[in-house]
Amino acid sequence: MAWIYLILGGLFEVGFTFCLGKAKEYSGGTALGWYAGFAVALAASMLLLMRAVRELPIGTAYAVWTGIGAVGTVLVGIFIFREPATFWRLFFITTLVLSIVGLKIYSH
Repeated sequence: MAWIYLILGGLFEVGFTFCLGKAKEYSGGTALGWYAGFAVALAASMLLLMRAVRELPIGTAYAVWTGIGAVGTVLVGIFIFREPATFWRLFFITTLVLSIVGLKIYSH
């Protein structure tokens, strides 16, 4: 169950960075709505991380949580915010994914 909490927490991390990206596109009440989404996703992400570290080593959990957030945020940037998908950017994201998988495999 801890791994499920951790993955969901990482996905909420992607959610709060997405909200930040959307908030900078707007002003006024619309921006405040995106900032509210940011706060909710941030709280959910942190709570799920807290639940996960009850059973998982903190170093592994934090690395996986931030890795999911980083990879997800880069993908959101590429597919939603039209950021560049250069070879080196994709290469290093791939190495990050492989590192996360390695931590999952060898965390026992």
